[in-house]
Order: sequence, then C-alpha cells, then structure tokens
Amino acid sequence: MDFATADICDDHPQLLEDGRLAVLPPVFRHFGQHIKFAGRVSTLKVFEDNALVRATLETPGNGNVLVIDGGGSMRRALVGGQLALLAQDNGWAGIIVDGCVRDADEIDACAVGVRALATHPQKSSKRGVGERNIRVMISGVPVTPGDWIYADADGVLVAQQKLA
Repeated sequence: MDFATADICDDHPQLLEDGRLAVLPPVFRHFGQHIKFAGRVSTLKVFEDNALVRATLETPGNGNVLVIDGGGSMRRALVGGQLALLAQDNGWAGIIVDGCVRDADEIDACAVGVRALATHPQKSSKRGVGERNIRVMISGVPVTPGDWIYADADGVLVAQQKLA
C-alpha cells in the first residue's frame, strides 16, 4: 500500500475537521523493520498483562494492525521480540502499543511495524485479564475495531474508513 500520512491529511481536511480522521499525538517511538504500515484495526485493552496480546498475535493477522490500549503504563512491557516475531509470521501489518515494549533489537529484526511509547525491560504479567475488540482511547484518540491505521515516518493516523 503506497501512501503518505501528510498527503492523506492534505487530501482529507473535512475528515480531520469532523473527526473521522485523527492524528495520534507524536509520542510514539518506531520499532521493527516497517516504518510505513497500514491496515484495519483490531483492539485490545489490557493493563500490564500481555496474555491476550500473545493469544491475538497467534491468530492470522490478515494484514491488520493490533492497537493495544495499555493504559500508557511505563512499568512493564506488553510486547517483546517473541511477540513481534509472531506478528510477522502470522501476517500482522503492525502493532501500536499505548505502553512499552522490550527486546528492541529483536523487534527491529522483524518485518513488522511497531509503535510504542517507550522501552522497559520488565515483562508483563500473564493472567489473561483484558478486553478484545472494543473501542479504546490511545493518547486521547478514540480507536474502534474496523477503523484503519496509517503509519509512516511522519506519524500515525486513525481513519474511520479505508483512505489509501
């Protein structure tokens, strides 16, 4: 998929104005080999527990983007090298984590796009607590299953429809 987030913003000012297209705040760091990625959204809401993240990434991604509302926690990592490899091998286009990742070098070796707030060496718990496929808030931006993510070097967009 060939696109530029700046061009999408320029081409759709009305969608930006009425909220059908939103820009995530520029607080996310890039990891993984794919700086540019796009796909339909699947969501998770978890807090310092990545059992549902693993279970989701073990399923076929079909080019989707997993958006994880981790509550912005800076106390544990929700995605590491093994999960990035699962995402790559199962056809996920990318992962956006409102929280931390770890094993940054391992993630960077994977053919997937990952955005996260920071790195943290401590792993998460594995209780399986959380919710799937619900509307989440990522840095103040609502993200709904079925929305579209467009990410490149300029930033991350959330669109209520496929635009590119």
